[in-house]
Amino acid sequence: MNTEIVREDDQDGVIAAAAGRFTALVDRAIAERGRARVVLTGGGAGIGLLAALRTADIDWPHIEFFWGDERFVGPDDAERNEVQARDALLSHVPVDEALVHPMPADSAEFRGDVDGAARHYAELVEPVDAFDLHLLGMGGEGHVNSIFPHSPAVAETSPTVVAVRDCPKPPPTRITLTLPMVARAREVWLLVAGEAKASAAAAALAGASPADVPSAGAVGAERTVWYLDRAAASALPR
Repeated sequence: MNTEIVREDDQDGVIAAAAGRFTALVDRAIAERGRARVVLTGGGAGIGLLAALRTADIDWPHIEFFWGDERFVGPDDAERNEVQARDALLSHVPVDEALVHPMPADSAEFRGDVDGAARHYAELVEPVDAFDLHLLGMGGEGHVNSIFPHSPAVAETSPTVVAVRDCPKPPPTRITLTLPMVARAREVWLLVAGEAKASAAAAALAGASPADVPSAGAVGAERTVWYLDRAAASALPR
């Protein structure tokens, strides 16, 4: 597994650098396997990347989309990563809706049943042998997806999907892929900007325990790429 650090001046630079490589990655996956499987994330940089890809020359109908985590709220809630992703990209490009797999919302058959929603998504993703790309943001304490330090989710050793309760960051109830499921991606990209995240980025790259800094456990099967702006990289060795 190869770890790469890409340093840019600011969040816009992070987004531009990732967007420039996204097209090549999905083109290669489609050429080799007939389809690219991409796991999406939320957050400022993650959604900014999707917006930047809106005008890219990409074979959208041959990309299968999943999500790494989701807020367990109503289907139209602006907090949902799915809603933000559709506003930024998916509603503007010719995706195949049969290949778009949002996590269940707190409605219909899963109303009030976050455990059932997590099991439903696990049944979808556990048979996938490999994703081509898993996009991630990172919180100031090092969380990725909805995997927080010293939480039951970070201790999960199986490649699956779990319900998350009492998140320190609202909304408190969520669904997340586990770190072993993240590791099924050929490439994992972390898009990180801001000085508040510098310490966690440095700790993760220095080999911290994932229990303490979950992003340390977010590694791709073939490659892990950290896209850092100057502020987020400020605690790294020169």
